[in-house]
Formats: sequence, C-alpha cells, structure tokens
Amino acid sequence: MFFFGIEHEVAFINKEGKFADFSCTKFADFSQIVEELPTYPNDYPQLRVGDAGIKQKRWYIEGFERFADSDKVIDCLPKGIEIRTTIHSDIQGAIAELSESFRLLRKVAASFGFSPVLLSFNPYKTVFEPQPPLNDYEIKQLQAYPDEQTANIYMVTYGPDLNISVADLSIEQMIDIGRKLTYYSPYIVPFSYSSPFYNGSLWEGFSVRTFVRTGKRPAALVFVENQEQLIKSVPSLTKIARIPAEVGRIEFKACDSCDDFSIYAALLALLKGLVLDKTLLGRATIPDASLHQVSAKKGFDHEEILAIATQILQAAEVALGDDPDVHLLTLLKEMLAKRKTKSHELIELFQRVGSIEEALTQTYQE
Repeated sequence: MFFFGIEHEVAFINKEGKFADFSCTKFADFSQIVEELPTYPNDYPQLRVGDAGIKQKRWYIEGFERFADSDKVIDCLPKGIEIRTTIHSDIQGAIAELSESFRLLRKVAASFGFSPVLLSFNPYKTVFEPQPPLNDYEIKQLQAYPDEQTANIYMVTYGPDLNISVADLSIEQMIDIGRKLTYYSPYIVPFSYSSPFYNGSLWEGFSVRTFVRTGKRPAALVFVENQEQLIKSVPSLTKIARIPAEVGRIEFKACDSCDDFSIYAALLALLKGLVLDKTLLGRATIPDASLHQVSAKKGFDHEEILAIATQILQAAEVALGDDPDVHLLTLLKEMLAKRKTKSHELIELFQRVGSIEEALTQTYQE
C-alpha cells in the first residue's frame, strides 16, 4: 500500500510587475493571502503545524524566521507560499488536491495584486544575506543543525517535495530506498528542470537550482521513528519524524518546480516504480554534487545522463507491470525522446520577449 503527498512552493510577481522576494515583500503581504484561504479541520494530525504557528493550513508562508535572543519568533522573511497536500493512497488524489489548492491560491492572490510564476531559483538574487545580521541566539541555533546552515541556499531556491511511503516496509528498507533515490537523483531531476535564469540574465545551463543546491542539501530525506535509526551524514539522509504520520516517509527533494502538475504525477509514478524495482543497485548516502552539476548544465544533452535516465525509466516501467500508474510514465518518455525540459521553453520565451518577468508571466497557463 503506497501513500503520496506533494509540497509545492509558489513564487509571485507583484502588481508592479516585479519579482516578489524577501527584498521587496513583507510577511504581511503574503499573510493576508493565507488568511483568506480556508482551513480544513480534518487535515490534522496529517499536517504538521510547527512551533512558530505559521503552518496552520494547507498553505503557509515559506521563509526565514528571525528570532530575538530567545526562541520567540519576531519576524519571517518571505520567499513565497507553499502548498502541501494531505496524504493520499493514489497519485491522482494528491494531484487533484494540489490543483484545487493552487486554483484557490491563485484566485485569492490576484485580489491582492500577486500572480504566481514558475521558477526554481531567484532570477535576481544569487544568495540570501539576512538583514540585520544574525544575532548570537540565531547563530547558535543554526550551528546546532547542519542543514539549517544552508539557509542562504534555500531562500533563493524553489522546488517540490515529492512524498512517498509504503505501509509494509521497515525503516531499514525505506532508508535503503532513500539511498537508491539519492544515487539516481542526477538522472531523475532533469525531467523537472525550470531554472535557467541567474543574476538577472540567462544561465549557461538548465537548472541553477540543482547546480547550487544538491550536495549541500539532501536529494532524499527519510523520516525515522527514533534516534537509533538516524544515519550521520551532511547533508542529512535521515530525520526524526515530528508527527506520527511522517514515520517512514521519503521526501524526494531534488526536483525543480513544475507548473504542469501532470509532471509531478509522472515523477511520483517513477518513484513508485523505483521503490518496487529490484534491478537497480546504485546506492548513495549523500548526493554526488559534481554529477548533479553536470546534469544541471547539460540535462538530457549529456549522453550518460540520457542513457541512465532511460534505464531507470525502463526499470520503473517493468517494476510497475500492469499497475494503472504505469501510464503516467508516458509523459517522461516523450520528454526523453525530445530531450526537452521546461527550461528549454523558458529560454526560448526569454529570447523572444527579452525580459525575465515577461517570460515568467507566461507560466502557469490555465
């Protein structure tokens, strides 16, 4: 029995037509949007609320929390709004819920002058530097969690968590699958590439996000029940579950964002096939940063990336057998045949219209 969920980060352009990041947007600007969106009491205890109370709904503000010299949150610098789905026993259920949540978000955001745009890396800011600088308490907090020390990366990147768990597998088996997905990550992520912009212009590849992020941040994260099951690694492969519903969950974190949610459906089917597959033997505890960088620059134009992406797609198809989800892989096969990603489309758009914002406003077409 499989379970699926998706967390999808949404970036916005404001009514001035400017990219709405932490440099020009306040927490309150996004907070007014979230306040207008509905609460579903039955979502809990599936969804974690968190300590700061920011995550009360299916939508919440993604950002960097600022603290006084104590554990009291005094501000949150926003980068966008995250949508998270509840847990579903089928892929289409998760996609349908994500689509409906996105529709509601877009409608409410429009009433406040914000439009969603697809990107996976901030097109203007290359790093995040908190202002005012971090105080002693904040520095100590960040030093306690190695993964938190990469806030300068996650505040300029946008991407999904594709969540999958299997009812009858042990934590050890789930960790093994996490290591498998970490190993094959450079060949999976090109299907999602959508970050060809960097520092106000075109970058020389297809995914700045992958180039900068993967290796310093995890490709996959496995939620375990207790301390003894943790594996020491930087970045982390394992993390203690914060609520019972998280135990045994794998979050695949390496993909770029997609504005066509059917790509998420296809990627979840691919992950499901890789869970079932017994033929692919590659395993890694930490992502291969240099291979991810090759993948980020070349995508499917790189012969090895293309060859192994083809191999894992075939392995997933065989493993799924007559499972109806096998049909979801067709979209990935078409992308492989064309060697084209969303980044190719964004690059062509930019070259045609000459402006990043103008290109971005053509994403999320209804």
